[in-house]
Amino acid sequence: MSRHLDILYRGPLASCNYACPYCPFAKRRDSRETLRRDAEQLARFVAWVDGQRRRSLGILFTPWGEALIRPAYRAAMMRLSRMPQVRRVAAQTNLSWPTGWLDDCDPARIAFWCTFHPGETSLDRFLGRCATLDARGIGYSVGVVGKREHLASVAALRAALRPEIYLWVNAYRDEGPNYYAEDDLAVFQAVDPLFGLNRAGIRSRGRACATGESVISVDGDGEARRCHSVKTRIGNLYDPDFDAALTPRPCPLAQCRCHIGYAHMPHLGFRDLFGDGLLERALPAPHAAETGRTRPGG
Repeated sequence: MSRHLDILYRGPLASCNYACPYCPFAKRRDSRETLRRDAEQLARFVAWVDGQRRRSLGILFTPWGEALIRPAYRAAMMRLSRMPQVRRVAAQTNLSWPTGWLDDCDPARIAFWCTFHPGETSLDRFLGRCATLDARGIGYSVGVVGKREHLASVAALRAALRPEIYLWVNAYRDEGPNYYAEDDLAVFQAVDPLFGLNRAGIRSRGRACATGESVISVDGDGEARRCHSVKTRIGNLYDPDFDAALTPRPCPLAQCRCHIGYAHMPHLGFRDLFGDGLLERALPAPHAAETGRTRPGG
């Protein structure tokens, strides 16, 4: 096989079954036409992956809403996990879907980037879904949006999760830079030693980044960009000569504040730290409880 390529796939689906007040896609409904188009584009993408015999692939589904309540995405992940050229297929998800289909997946190649939303589901129910993944030997990470009112839920979640499961916290920014008190920051930092990096972001302009070279963002039409945050088109995945578009590109943004983006900046060392769990944001077990001693420099 030729070199490895990681693909962040985001089709037109933007609906979600949750109503989180901090999310613009809360309880949003897609039209039947959008759902039909999304399923057709997903099928085309899966067929393209199936035809790749000279490349190894990693795939992360990053929908605007919740994709895995849709049978098409569950079927896609089942099929992709059984393809020898797919090293990992992962999805961002709230874990609210039925789990029986996981029995038809290769547990070594499927993984989940799970987010707990305290206002939308109970801790017990969410932990039950995590236990379902544990029982099947499926890798995952768990995270929360770092709102102050979630502090007690975050502490309870950390106490209940297995120690080797990485619990990440995404900074809440909608209320400005003074949203967190010092005590809030201390609690979130104790749970996730990488929280400060996520909150501050990375000065990225001109820095090397694997996006656009070995990591790309792809939409339902196959249009490829280096990452979700940089809107400049670099080509189309389905063009026969697409590989020519995969070249080193320094970051054009003044700052990167998205884990999906800065995780691919080599000077931060995330690929070494996360290893095979980079796509699903899962630290290897020996490091999950020791992130503070292995924190990348910024």
